[in-house]
Amino acid sequence: MSKGIVYIAGAGCGDYDLMTVKLEKLLKTADCIVYDRLINENMLNLAKKDAELIYLGKENTEGGLIQEAINKVLVDKAKEGKKVLRLKGGHPFVFGRGGEEALALEDEDLDFEIVPGITSSISVPAYAGIPISHRGINTSFHIFTGHTKKDGDWIDFKTVAKLEGTLVFLMGVKNLPHIVQGLIENGKSKETPIALIESGSTTKQRTITGVLDNIVKVSKEKNVVPPAIIVVGEVVNLREKLKWFEKKKLFGKNVLVTRNVEQAVNFSEKIRELGGESFELPFIDIVYREFEFPDLSDYGAVLFNSANAVRGFFRKLDDVRKLGNIKIGAVGVKTYEELIKNRIVPNFMPKEYSGDVLAKEAVSYTEEGDKIFIVTSDISPVQENFYSQEYSRKFEKLVAYETRKIKREKQEVERYLKETDIVSFLSSSTFEAFWESIEGDKSLLDGKMIVSIGPMTSKTIEEVGVNVDIEARDYTVDGIIEVLKKL
Repeated sequence: MSKGIVYIAGAGCGDYDLMTVKLEKLLKTADCIVYDRLINENMLNLAKKDAELIYLGKENTEGGLIQEAINKVLVDKAKEGKKVLRLKGGHPFVFGRGGEEALALEDEDLDFEIVPGITSSISVPAYAGIPISHRGINTSFHIFTGHTKKDGDWIDFKTVAKLEGTLVFLMGVKNLPHIVQGLIENGKSKETPIALIESGSTTKQRTITGVLDNIVKVSKEKNVVPPAIIVVGEVVNLREKLKWFEKKKLFGKNVLVTRNVEQAVNFSEKIRELGGESFELPFIDIVYREFEFPDLSDYGAVLFNSANAVRGFFRKLDDVRKLGNIKIGAVGVKTYEELIKNRIVPNFMPKEYSGDVLAKEAVSYTEEGDKIFIVTSDISPVQENFYSQEYSRKFEKLVAYETRKIKREKQEVERYLKETDIVSFLSSSTFEAFWESIEGDKSLLDGKMIVSIGPMTSKTIEEVGVNVDIEARDYTVDGIIEVLKKL
């Protein structure tokens, strides 16, 4: 058996897009991923289908027993010859106990690598509009753990209180009264600004500010809970001018993305750009069919009614020259863009996103009696016989891909919905699979905003008595994003 290797990697501070390029590659190639509770779980969607996922989170990060269990799992999996990714929040060597895990591997003569992550100690204040350092205010910053050591020793506050720079305490909310007391008793001014940043860089981010003299009272009133970091120093006063993250259009909003995995990526990116968070829970899967092409030179036009139709068609086409002088029609901007990727500029694209309109418009680009290919899915309502009679052409349907519904456990969907503010549906089939999964329990959607990509999807949703709150004007992902910007 080949020798395995363990990558001890930092997942960053919460924002999905703050993962490193190296981490993204490892997520896609690891045989086994051992992860904790402070990562963005959307990262796990990048894992291989056959990757082993092991959750070993620590509600109490001081716990030593679970750390021993983690070390053992890493050692055992590496000895099985696997490529193991140990995925930790933040940076593995910034109070992340990554060093302990590395030593356990070294003791067993096992290979390992450290993959740095963006530590919350500097990134979370940045998301709250607090620079960890600022010219004219401080010349240093200092990072401390908010936990006591096993032997009960505490931070040397006699020294710490005299430091001029910014003080950052990680995992210190539980010990906030002791930290404040230690600083004040050892000479730090009671009027020193302080900030508590909860769930930094996520849609749940909340920043509570005050001064040393009142922050304990304020934190109790505001019910500040972990994960949160503490920032002490004059730089806190810059927050009111620099709090950029909270000004984003979707800040504080979680959006359930229900489309298939491959197409969810682009939608999720756009949501995050607006300050929201996407929860990816696909309810359909796209499966491309195997098929044989007829002699394409016999056809006057090829019509594509979706971007997936383009992908399914061109994955089987061995020579683009076979299209010759065939006219190409496309439904919608995304279908157009997918054709452009294949160096094909469509001859026509109707303003209305409709297969019926596309078939009608093909008449202007073909001759009576011409054969016309319509590339589509197994569930698209293509009326090739009607088109043939109506337009005096021979329309033929080519099913290039299948749309398969994914039925999920009701409890799984309910867990996602509890954290969701906005539920998006980009096709009728997606909603149908979602509705079947929740067993028609409309109460699960109480208080949720329902967003639809267009009239056909809206009709499917409303037929079961669910109200559509927002419908895109342009029936695309960008159309949905535009309406979300106006919330």
